Amino acid sequence: MEVVSGTLFSMEERITAKLVKAGATSQEKAVTAEEANFDGQESNWIHYIAGGLFANVKKTAANLYYVSKHN
Repeated sequence: MEVVSGTLFSMEERITAKLVKAGATSQEKAVTAEEANFDGQESNWIHYIAGGLFANVKKTAANLYYVSKHN
């Protein structure tokens, strides 16, 4: 279980960093996975990470992604 949570945390950090770098810091500025330059692993994990009630990474109805809270 620790390996899975460690991988999940790592992927969330990588995805968040790429979204912030792409300027996707609000719903109005949301970007596609391609615009965020996600690699294959990140593209697979985004579906598990984005959109949860307390998730920092959000997904719009148009399949765009953004970070709702970042430092």
